[in-house]
Amino acid sequence: MQAKETLFADLVQGRAQQFQVPLYQRTYSWTDKQLSQLWTDILEQAELLESGEKASTHFLGSVVLAPSPQNEATFPRWLVVDGQQRLTTLSLALAAIRDHIKDAEPDEAERIDEEYLINKRKNGRDHFRLLPTQADRKQFAAYVRGPLSEQTAGGAVAAAYGFFRRKLVEASDPAAPQDVFRIEQAITSRLTLVAVTAERGDNVHRIFESLNNTGLKLSQADLLRNYLFMKLHTRGEQVYETHWLPLQDSLSNEELEQLMWLQLVLDGDDRVRRQDLYAAQQQRFERGEADEAEIEAYIRELHRRGALFRRLLHPEEEPDASVRAHLRRLDSWQAQVTYPALILLLDRRERGELDSADTARAMSYIESFLVRRMMCRVPTNNLNRIFQAVPGQLPLGVPVADGLHQLLSADNRFWPDDEELREKIQKAPFYQFGRWHQRKMVLQRLEESYEHPEPVDFDAAQLTMEHVMPQSPGDEWLRMLDDDTARAEDLHSRLQHTLGNLTLTAVNSELSNHPFERKQDLLRGSHLEMNRRIAATEHWGAEEILARADELADRAIELWPAPLPGIGRAERSRDWVLAHEVLAAFPHGMWTSYGDLAAFLGSGAQAVGNHMATTPGIANAYRVLTSEGKVSEGFRWTSEDEGGDVRSRLIADGVRFTVNGAADPAQRLTADDLALLVAEDDDRADGDGTAQRNPGGGQGEETRADRFFRQLSADDSPETVEAVRALFARWEELGGWIGHGAGQVTTSAFLMLGEAGAPGRGIWPLTLYPGGGRGGTAEVVFQYLAAREPFTDRGLRVGLLKHLNELEGVEIPEGKLELRPNFRLSLLEKDRNRELLAETLEWFRDCWESRDLD
Repeated sequence: MQAKETLFADLVQGRAQQFQVPLYQRTYSWTDKQLSQLWTDILEQAELLESGEKASTHFLGSVVLAPSPQNEATFPRWLVVDGQQRLTTLSLALAAIRDHIKDAEPDEAERIDEEYLINKRKNGRDHFRLLPTQADRKQFAAYVRGPLSEQTAGGAVAAAYGFFRRKLVEASDPAAPQDVFRIEQAITSRLTLVAVTAERGDNVHRIFESLNNTGLKLSQADLLRNYLFMKLHTRGEQVYETHWLPLQDSLSNEELEQLMWLQLVLDGDDRVRRQDLYAAQQQRFERGEADEAEIEAYIRELHRRGALFRRLLHPEEEPDASVRAHLRRLDSWQAQVTYPALILLLDRRERGELDSADTARAMSYIESFLVRRMMCRVPTNNLNRIFQAVPGQLPLGVPVADGLHQLLSADNRFWPDDEELREKIQKAPFYQFGRWHQRKMVLQRLEESYEHPEPVDFDAAQLTMEHVMPQSPGDEWLRMLDDDTARAEDLHSRLQHTLGNLTLTAVNSELSNHPFERKQDLLRGSHLEMNRRIAATEHWGAEEILARADELADRAIELWPAPLPGIGRAERSRDWVLAHEVLAAFPHGMWTSYGDLAAFLGSGAQAVGNHMATTPGIANAYRVLTSEGKVSEGFRWTSEDEGGDVRSRLIADGVRFTVNGAADPAQRLTADDLALLVAEDDDRADGDGTAQRNPGGGQGEETRADRFFRQLSADDSPETVEAVRALFARWEELGGWIGHGAGQVTTSAFLMLGEAGAPGRGIWPLTLYPGGGRGGTAEVVFQYLAAREPFTDRGLRVGLLKHLNELEGVEIPEGKLELRPNFRLSLLEKDRNRELLAETLEWFRDCWESRDLD
């Protein structure tokens, strides 16, 4: 057996060879969690290459190889006993880079293909340098060589490829551009692997077991603590009792590790990663030949800063009211990324360099920086680098708060100005931005800006976000927008999720989809000033929504300070980056319209059309059609490498056409679907953590179940309501239970399996929602199921889709397997549909109960 450190390029480049994943290996299974961590590591290494710094490479893990039984002297074949997830992921990342640059740099794309992905002069299976396990082989081959088909367009391999395509588009954001060839170089020559090569006769499984031997690993904090006290030969016991023990008692081990990392950052090491904490701090001591006095001074300073760090974790410990309010808001924002800047401010205040008023002012800049970026949908991928660099880049010779304002206003930070903030509040779908608790905090701050004499206790109020004009409007609501139905639906699509149409309320379920007059009555009794102002409005159409957006924009501009003037605006370019990202993520067989894409971006359909017509190299641009599903008369191919009949290309991509020549409306992605394609977290009510068995219902109180059926009865026929009751009864006979959400929409109903109240241990196939004048719907939660065993297996999700499509009136395209499609509950009025859905639910239960519990 031989073990040596190597690079991905050294492992796979050179003569023709192949790495074969044995058939007994599990299928490819990396999710966004692992992919996101890898992408962060890749970008860090790309930045080091850009800066020219001589820093250590990033260790990715081990690869265990053994000679394949099909090995030939002229064509080496290796079995990948361990490390197939890493090799598959890196290969998919390089395939994504190849496809990202192929229009602009065809020669470079061919080079990547030949150096890392294929054996040019080999055919059949030997053509591929990496040959995954049989279950993944066809799909992997489609992304390396093509063509894509409906059978190869989903699953973990497709999701990983799509992840890298999106991230590469995001990396071209003008606010933080990345050189794609630096990214390639980082992957191939900055990620190190330990390649363990077995000889014939070696027990490769024993090697695998020893490499993956389980045990309790020491944390970075444990390692550094041991090192520190090994150096304290004479004063170790006293330092431990006086400083270390109180510090250790005040913080968890993870918090202590984070504090140690922050100490390094404050001392000027703005490149250090938490996983490299021990080595980095050890090197600092070794370089300076630190004696016992210096080690003791380090621990004493760590103890002092530990008290400051606790205020970030527990804002109630901050004595100044104004600073405490900012810390509480940043804590509720979950803004741990800002810790380097926050602890610097508290540290400088304790040293006397600024007072509490200036500390609060500096924190207001941090809060504004986060809030404005979220409201304007600036990508968050570079926030770690921005705030980690603050201690080392804070301007000298100016007051700390002013210096921070200046630093965050720099061109490469992109802090949106007043003009862009106002535009986004008026036009952009705020409801789909950020995380739900961040959106709620924005509305809460806006409410507080009215300075009501009897302010609301937001902690006790249990407020949720509500659309004034509902997401599923009835005819009465649409007539408020426009007498022309088509124009009204377009206005609704563009305005429904904007900030001007959103509010906070404790009566979400009562408001639901009622007519505006009923909502007015309920909002008049609200303790929130913003709701009273809505109630005082006679009409709720486009003009009123835009007027309220303008008023909220005035308040937002007042609440959250602007960056210093003189920064060039790049929001249009960034919006197009988002458009390119979502188009790159398109599932097989799906299309969208210019209007849908415009509503998703908060732009206009004409602007979208102009951009598509003049910008070369946009992935899937031809899949953006008119609202009727036709190819726009103005569409032109923008690259010489593309061309041909658009309809033929769409058919090849799995798009079906009706007899009238229009793309199948069932395959259309709406603005909400587009948002799901690039969503990084799904904050719609989760049955797993929030569903409860009919909560509420104290004496004289309406239970959530009662409320659900009351709302359903308001929009659906008695036959539909009885069909849903029968469905619930059948589900309970199958061993399931009905949960009602406690999240954004409290009247939803989940068909749950598993233990009630045990987060992470339950699962559900459908979420039911009362309608809004158009009838209730059953949402099929494919996107959620893709991360839950056993439905991480795409074949099972396809099975669920096929079962559901047997219902008359249900036709869900396979391209929506990564989304949350729905069907009308009124379909359950038919006896045969109820029978088929009951059979589907029984199949789902059997799949879940037969899952591997090991």
